[in-house]
Amino acid sequence: MVSTFGDFSVEDKPRSKQPKKFEDKELEALLEQDQSQTQEELAESLGITQQAVSVRLRATVMIQKQGNWVPYELKPRGVERRFFTCEQLIQRQQRKGFLHWIVTGDEKWIFYDNPKKKKYYAKPVNRYPSTSTSTRPNIHDSKLMLCIWWDQKGLVYYELLKPGDSIMDDRYRLQLIRLNRALRKTAGIRAKT
Repeated sequence: MVSTFGDFSVEDKPRSKQPKKFEDKELEALLEQDQSQTQEELAESLGITQQAVSVRLRATVMIQKQGNWVPYELKPRGVERRFFTCEQLIQRQQRKGFLHWIVTGDEKWIFYDNPKKKKYYAKPVNRYPSTSTSTRPNIHDSKLMLCIWWDQKGLVYYELLKPGDSIMDDRYRLQLIRLNRALRKTAGIRAKT
């Protein structure tokens, strides 16, 4: 049935060019020759569309990694190699590698006089107050400096400085000496546990 708007028949008609069919073996042979080919290059070599190559690669479970087409699942040799690498990494960590010896330190100001503010209700005041203002109390006089060092296991050493003290080269040298003693002490304690 032909109408003025086009052909609405559902019957199959012969086409001028049937799409080329190919076997997965052809695709695999091309990949064995050169694994770094793109989908477009593979499609051109096989005389098919890039979408057809993409579908076949997904069906054969091939993915592109670092520019090469490789099987998605590992072969037994690849599984063994990864298992061996994981075992080596675990053994290295058990031997207490370099991460065990990293110690991090920091300083932090701690405010020790921190009064609580109380809620209160008041009548609304003039939107534009007078020129008199009240000053905030000096909060900088009521603080201490905390110097703290830790490693991967936790706290190693800390020190609170007296008000007004600061970190100068002599104080820092003394702190490092005390930190060294604390590290030796914690290493002995941790070795026993």
